[in-house]
Amino acid sequence: MGRLCEELAARGMHGMKLGLSPMREACLSLGSPELSCPAVHIAGTNGKGAVAAILDAALGARGLENVARYTSPHLVKIAERFFIGGKRVDDEELESAAEEVFASEKTKALTYFETLTAVAFVLFSRRKSPLAVLECGLGGRLDATNVCNSVLSVITKVGLDHCDWLGDTIEKVSAEKSGIIRAGVPVVLGRNDRAVRAVVESRAKEMGAPFFYAPDIADESEIPSSFSLEGLFNRENALTAIAALKVLEKSGVIARADNLTAGFSDVVWPGRFHRIGGVIIDGAHNPPAAEALASSLFALGLNKEKLVLVAGFCGDKDVEAVLQTLAPFVSRAVAVRTDNPRSLDANKTASLMRQAGMEALAASSLEEALILSGAREFSREGGEAKPSVLICGSLFLAGSALCALGAMPYDSSAALEPAERLRPL
Repeated sequence: MGRLCEELAARGMHGMKLGLSPMREACLSLGSPELSCPAVHIAGTNGKGAVAAILDAALGARGLENVARYTSPHLVKIAERFFIGGKRVDDEELESAAEEVFASEKTKALTYFETLTAVAFVLFSRRKSPLAVLECGLGGRLDATNVCNSVLSVITKVGLDHCDWLGDTIEKVSAEKSGIIRAGVPVVLGRNDRAVRAVVESRAKEMGAPFFYAPDIADESEIPSSFSLEGLFNRENALTAIAALKVLEKSGVIARADNLTAGFSDVVWPGRFHRIGGVIIDGAHNPPAAEALASSLFALGLNKEKLVLVAGFCGDKDVEAVLQTLAPFVSRAVAVRTDNPRSLDANKTASLMRQAGMEALAASSLEEALILSGAREFSREGGEAKPSVLICGSLFLAGSALCALGAMPYDSSAALEPAERLRPL
């Protein structure tokens, strides 16, 4: 994607810039496409992308045509962020929408993520999508997506991450996530600690927004046995999605359906407890995600039959905490550098692995790591294979590993373009 990638390569260097004024001005110059499509707006530290994917599949299974979905980051190709009608937007349509965005002088000051968000709004407006599912990129209150026309706010699991931007306490982070709550617009909160619930519920009351706590209105028994996503944390995500669907029905945004969870068997959300033979690939990169991953590994008894870990991390993450959480499940570890400018050096990661009590070595490439860990061999085993290798630490690494093992569910045959290698939010 020529022009889009060229522009993003330049804008990617701007980093993050929290604030809504540039986004509002840019959208106004484009004819306010963000207002044309009602949105289910999702914030949270972990699980928001999975909830978006579940809701997208469920809404499509109800017969709603052209339901839109915007998520981040992508694993391999930028186009993975944009889905309409259950299908990834093709490069030609994406490039056309991008050209419309670039044609406005008001969009020149936008960051990488703001630019892609503006492109999403243009795409969804052009297709006349009846409903969009939008995932916040970072935080909520000042996130670029927070100019949308929301009809439901959803907040998933909240934990400490991006503390430099969002605050160093769970209450501060929760307040930032709660910034997506709009006056009179219902809000669904997924299962969380009391401190999180107190902040979100208080904000909802302040805004006159009906508040729903997912575990109070949805039950584990409602998750169909055919649900396609593995991992205990995805059952929590399914519970949040079920609660969101109930509130959407209750508020009249969607018609009531005989089968509330239609589409749950067709959800695709790669790189999150993704099983390929005897290999598990998961994007867990922060302590809350590592804890959720550990719970799923424990449920499989993998604290007894331990795994070989292949891991790479970005340098701004709490790597020590993640490795300490995963250590009880690891027999030995292989460190690798991720395809990201912010990545830790493999030798540094290997040193942190040893500090966590793991026998570890550094690989010079992902290919070498896959060979040293046995991942290539174990990935060829059948669907009932015993897990033997865990690949995690970064969504960037998850995407690269899926491609290397020939298991990326989206078309990713094209070579990565320079802007995509930047891998910003």
